[in-house]
Amino acid sequence: MSRIAVFLPCLAGGGAERSLVSLADGLARRGHEVHLVLAHADGEYLASLPSTVKLFDLKRQRVLSAVRPLTAYLRKEQPQALLSALDHANVAAILAGRLSRTKTRIVVSLRNTLGEEYATPSRGQKLTLTAARRLYPAANAVVAVSNGVADDAARVIGLPRNHIVTIYNPVITPSLHAQAAEPPIHPWFSDGGPPVVLGVGRLNAQKDFPTLLKAFGRLKTPARLMILGEGEKRTELEALAGPFGDRVSLPGFSDNPFPAMAACGVFALSSRFEGLPGALVQAMACGAPVVSTDCPSGPREILEDGRWGALVPVGDDAALTSSIEVALNAPRPDYPGQTLARFEEAPVLDAYEALLLG
Repeated sequence: MSRIAVFLPCLAGGGAERSLVSLADGLARRGHEVHLVLAHADGEYLASLPSTVKLFDLKRQRVLSAVRPLTAYLRKEQPQALLSALDHANVAAILAGRLSRTKTRIVVSLRNTLGEEYATPSRGQKLTLTAARRLYPAANAVVAVSNGVADDAARVIGLPRNHIVTIYNPVITPSLHAQAAEPPIHPWFSDGGPPVVLGVGRLNAQKDFPTLLKAFGRLKTPARLMILGEGEKRTELEALAGPFGDRVSLPGFSDNPFPAMAACGVFALSSRFEGLPGALVQAMACGAPVVSTDCPSGPREILEDGRWGALVPVGDDAALTSSIEVALNAPRPDYPGQTLARFEEAPVLDAYEALLLG
């Protein structure tokens, strides 16, 4: 049995955190001793952490201040590998790995399209990017969640493209279909009313839900809009949703959005940029029709150049409206198994075991 550590800032309700918890659980079920090391132990997914994964709380609000306790953790526990995710955590993991002087294999994971995330960087983001350019070459491996993220990272950070491995997120877990069969989380999915256009994600600028609200306002087909998620843009989105009255609902974060995905009329992704949008894959696994912006990166890879769902320009609410209209009035799709198999747990765990343990 190998000891594997996963390092994150916290367990906030984002796609990266959800996918890393799923990965940790999957590795633990394969017999590995898995440690989840958090800079500070809080966030929406903390309550759903599997008992098979041992939690280590470094009690640091700022991720970079966790370098010293993370170094101490590595010296004491000496895992064979440490997988980190998100930029500050990646920098902290590499620094701690070097300071610890252990044989722990440091693997950093790229979850987003850096060229978009840092398009107009703040001072702090500039420092993070500079640190990434200097430190990422010292990692034992760099893994990206999509080919688009890998290509972008090679350009932005300056890493050789063949030094970045692409491994998709294990977003189709063994429990997904059972979770999707649970009773719907909202009366809209069982009241016989108009179909529901569904969005899922953090309420932040990246997800661009204002464009989805504008697109919804243009629809001619009777429908309702639900956005599942929480975040700093809630007040702004509630103001934009106000004129629609009871046709729009923002019920907050859900740790099981799959019944909603299975019952919705169409799943819509309106993001400005992504890494690999797991919610899009999961909606397909639940049988929902999907439409998406053609944002960097992930949707084009997932939808195979638009074969399994419309791809529209980023920020184009009129094009998004047209695609939603078509999806609402078309037969529900039948996605082929091989299209979704790339995102199932087994092949992803195989790839991570090979990368982490050699």
